[in-house]
Amino acid sequence: MSIEDLGKPVVLLANNGFVNDAHSAASSKGIPGIRVIGTPIACESTDQNDIEPGIEGAMDKIVDALTKPLTQDEASPKSRTEPEPRIAFKGSVQEVNNFFYRKGWSDGLPILPPTEAAVAEMMTGTDLPADHVVTKMIPRGGYATVEKIAVNAVMAGALPVHMPVIIAAVEALSDQRTRYDTFQVSTGSWAPFFLINGPVRTDIHINGSSGAMSPGNIANAAIGRAVGLISKNIGGARKGIEDMGVLGNPGKWSLVVGENEEESPWEPHHVSNGYKKEDSVLTVFFPNQFRQSIPGQTTPEGIATGWADMRPGALSALLVNSDQAKLLSFAGWSKQRVRDFIIEQNRPAPKPKPREGILPTDTGFAFFGRGLQNEDFLLVVAGGPGSFFGLLSSAGGFNNSFVSKEIKLPANWDKLVAKYRNMVPNYVIY
Repeated sequence: MSIEDLGKPVVLLANNGFVNDAHSAASSKGIPGIRVIGTPIACESTDQNDIEPGIEGAMDKIVDALTKPLTQDEASPKSRTEPEPRIAFKGSVQEVNNFFYRKGWSDGLPILPPTEAAVAEMMTGTDLPADHVVTKMIPRGGYATVEKIAVNAVMAGALPVHMPVIIAAVEALSDQRTRYDTFQVSTGSWAPFFLINGPVRTDIHINGSSGAMSPGNIANAAIGRAVGLISKNIGGARKGIEDMGVLGNPGKWSLVVGENEEESPWEPHHVSNGYKKEDSVLTVFFPNQFRQSIPGQTTPEGIATGWADMRPGALSALLVNSDQAKLLSFAGWSKQRVRDFIIEQNRPAPKPKPREGILPTDTGFAFFGRGLQNEDFLLVVAGGPGSFFGLLSSAGGFNNSFVSKEIKLPANWDKLVAKYRNMVPNYVIY
């Protein structure tokens, strides 16, 4: 017979910084009244001088929690849910922003009020009905209906033409292969990277050229921001409560890039992945690192060596500019030849025999000793002219992979695109 069958409470131990996270996780599993005891022991501590005092300090609390009778709420737990009125607030734009921020519904930047009219206009970007459930999102288990997605898209400043991409992004996150269930709430601060291919890029002005990862383009910025708000407000991944990223990640603001297909000498990613060139496709994975470099030489071997030296591991997206891609292509280097070169340059060295009394270390953690494989990294042509290239990469060992979803456009797409076609920045030339 289990302890629970005897009417005894279960006690959960957690680092002090994770007590709220533990309560939230328990509540999402239908046990909101679980007893949680916080300890000052450092996360993953191996120091006995830290561990033993922490245990001793918690023992009285553990005994008390195990022996104290259950309260009525603990004996018959009920999930604490707030009613969701159709109209959450009325007021000026500034008052709405203050209200949403205090409620924890924004991301720290001003939002656009999701009025009935604005949400209705946003939903012109899809043929799906308002109550259609796209997916159920962790950790809260919230239902991402089309209308709720539209609400968060309005808040993010998105346009109706962005709605098909945002829906495809939410669909992609529901695929277990992304490991969104782990990365969205992890201490490792992963952020979703969305690669956009196909005609939708030019239809809605997704930047894939100079400054593709910088602010300045509404599509790149608002699509990623909308997904972040959806993850928080529908999924329930709130910073410091469920999203326990130690350092956080600036990529969580928005990490959306279009492949520069027009300037690429190679076939675009979605075509390599089995789609037609005229298909519009979104691909997602979760990196938690980004770095840039330049090649030591501009010969094909020099450029490819510079890419290889970035050491793509686990899952990575290697972002290369079109000038470098064209130079390699002109010299006869296909995308596959580049991949083979990078894989060969990153073969794991044989592990040295451990010395007596010393435990061996795993020098190939990212691949668990199997070496870099074709499916581990994307080769994406993106960015503007120049020498720099970049690598977005993820720590490995989570059995995750790239996930692609076709972007389904509504029947009124051409009319909608024409309506918002002029939403582009026009800079004054100094």
